[in-house]
Amino acid sequence: MTIRVLLADDQALLRSAFRVLVDSEPDMEVVGEASDGAEAVRLAKEERADVVLMDIRMPGTDGLAATRMISADPALAHVRVVILTTFEVDDYVVQSLRAGASGFLGKGSEPDELLSAIRVASGGEALLSPAATKGLIARFLAQGDGADDDRDPARAERLDALTGREREVLVQVAGGHSNDEIAERLEVSPLTVKTHVNRAMSKLGARDRAQLVVIAYESGLVRPRVE
Repeated sequence: MTIRVLLADDQALLRSAFRVLVDSEPDMEVVGEASDGAEAVRLAKEERADVVLMDIRMPGTDGLAATRMISADPALAHVRVVILTTFEVDDYVVQSLRAGASGFLGKGSEPDELLSAIRVASGGEALLSPAATKGLIARFLAQGDGADDDRDPARAERLDALTGREREVLVQVAGGHSNDEIAERLEVSPLTVKTHVNRAMSKLGARDRAQLVVIAYESGLVRPRVE
């Protein structure tokens, strides 16, 4: 199946470079280009995009607002958003994850990393740049002024719906571990881990693993180590 990719960036030259790269792959194609967030939301629906490569800073409706709009639209539930950022450490990235993005990637990443990110986001089975994403969430969700007050009590209560094993798996997911790594740590099969992850996503209303990580930190289930 061909992955339908939408490019959302206000720099035409950058969009052109991404288009050449994406269209060179046999399993993906660029189905549209947007120069602002509002256009990205419209094209995501019109062009039936699978993955949106979304810049954060765009004129008018920015990438953060556009990501939130895509995540809130039931008709776009299948769309995965990958945030493209110039800065690896950026609180907007975490806000985007909260809004429903599947992960992020630095604009300076290698071409193979970008293509891999598109495939991973399309599959919805793993975080993009797990260690870096985990680090950002740890820094901006669980540290800093008022971090404890920022935790979501409603999400903490929703964790009550999880079984003990699902909580264990969620902690491992929040640590940036893959299904295979979690299976080895918990001495179960990767298929069993995948089942627990899917059940946790369903119970917590998470779109993908990136959302599980956000919930794990916001609910207080996982707390980062303070260096």
